[in-house]
Amino acid sequence: MNLIVDIIKEFFYFLMEASPYMLLGFFVAGLLKAFLPDDLVKKHIGSGKKSGILKASAFGIPIPLCSCGVVPAAAGIRKQGGGKGSVVSFLVSTPETGVDSIAITYALLGPVMAVIRPVAAFFSALVTGFLVHFLGNNKDDLTEETITQTTCSSGCCSSLDHEKKNSFVLNHPHEIFSLNNKKGPDSLSLKFKKGMKFAFIDLISDISLWFIIGVFFAAIIAVFITPEMVAAVSDKNRFLVMGAMLGVSVPLYVCASSSTPVAAAFLMTGVSPGAAMIFLLAGPATNAASFSMVSKIIGKRSAIIYLLGIIVTSVIAGIVTDWIYFNWSFQILPSSVEIISEPGFYIKLISTMILSFLIIYPFIKKIRFR
Repeated sequence: MNLIVDIIKEFFYFLMEASPYMLLGFFVAGLLKAFLPDDLVKKHIGSGKKSGILKASAFGIPIPLCSCGVVPAAAGIRKQGGGKGSVVSFLVSTPETGVDSIAITYALLGPVMAVIRPVAAFFSALVTGFLVHFLGNNKDDLTEETITQTTCSSGCCSSLDHEKKNSFVLNHPHEIFSLNNKKGPDSLSLKFKKGMKFAFIDLISDISLWFIIGVFFAAIIAVFITPEMVAAVSDKNRFLVMGAMLGVSVPLYVCASSSTPVAAAFLMTGVSPGAAMIFLLAGPATNAASFSMVSKIIGKRSAIIYLLGIIVTSVIAGIVTDWIYFNWSFQILPSSVEIISEPGFYIKLISTMILSFLIIYPFIKKIRFR
């Protein structure tokens, strides 16, 4: 009984810490959706130029899409002539981070990790993109049949109507970030409303289940994995812990937001910041389901290089992260404390209530209109 109570306490600790920053992240995501031109990404990275790799790595950082949800968008870019290197860079940087995950990273992991994470994602995307550009098979093996198969069939984004969304994306690849195909300019207020609808209804529905699962696993880790257990392994070989993180994160589906509370829980048990960074990068960037779809877009050879690039750059980012923390004596993470004693408790409580309502609203709506 005490274990259940402890898990519930840790669950609400992580949820309340994350909620204000999650809402802020969704708001910024809505602004990007509202005022980012639909063809901006395609215009800048939809070519085989090397500069497209750099731009793709940068454009993917703020966009909040998971490793499965980004595949149809990447397929549209590829179909329009986007180079494999650019497509891969976009596939890597987009799911590894986003405005929502940066906000929650600041809340749970601190400002240092909130800066390191997007920088590491950019580095990972840039290196992997150039590896595919120079070492991959440049033969254009993308066909119309392949495009139609790159839908999110794994259930990783189960809350959205993916058949409808992916159908639009695949039939209108020049508008990969637009869910509406209405002609004529919208007013600023209408754009704002559409952006907020995307952020607080569509996007929350997209990641809410996996965010809750991530918070739940974070609570379990915080309760069952003790610092002494981690120290016993880390003292022998810290690279063993990094390898374990890599082995868990590569095949596992976890989005950028849901991976953050899990990484926070690992840090609280004594896992090094570098090992947590490996989980934050490799987990969202790839999984068993999305890898099969990526291989259809860029070919098997390039897909293998893409996977190896993520693994290598994640490990390098982990080593560099440890060096930064240990040499500059940054605080890793404060211990879990009673949230009721913290300042801003009521802001966190209200934010948690709002976020909880937004998460359960789609389910209430479905039950109501059955």
